[in-house]
Amino acid sequence: MGSLTQRLRRARSAAVRAYRARLHPDVPHPAGLTSTAARETVEASATPVNGFDVLASVVDLPVSTWRYRWEGDQVRHLGPMAQDWQASFGLGGDDRTICCTDANGVALVAIQALHRELADLRREVAELRGRAAEAGGRLPGAREGSVAG
Repeated sequence: MGSLTQRLRRARSAAVRAYRARLHPDVPHPAGLTSTAARETVEASATPVNGFDVLASVVDLPVSTWRYRWEGDQVRHLGPMAQDWQASFGLGGDDRTICCTDANGVALVAIQALHRELADLRREVAELRGRAAEAGGRLPGAREGSVAG
């Protein structure tokens, strides 16, 4: 059964799911719902991912604006189609929905990869500026009389 706190958390979660299901009875996974993972609820087989591979998939992922059939014409959403998402990342249980946890994870990993690329470029620029200063303002490899830009 668990402690009183654990039972209350389970009851609250069940109540929230029931309330959300009442809000959107015709939608298997209501729009905008989020789920999160905690270490104690995740299978022990968590594996790291290559952020640069994820970033490359994000770059190639088709993204468009759209609306659900039951929403008015004035409503627009922005994002990929679940089929494209599944083909690109293989995340989630099917090709009909995108789990918010997976979308957040992909975004965070892509941001981390971009940060690493930016940090590497900043180091390279600093190194090149240092070499140029040592060479008296000329870029290494530049011929006399050429314009270094």
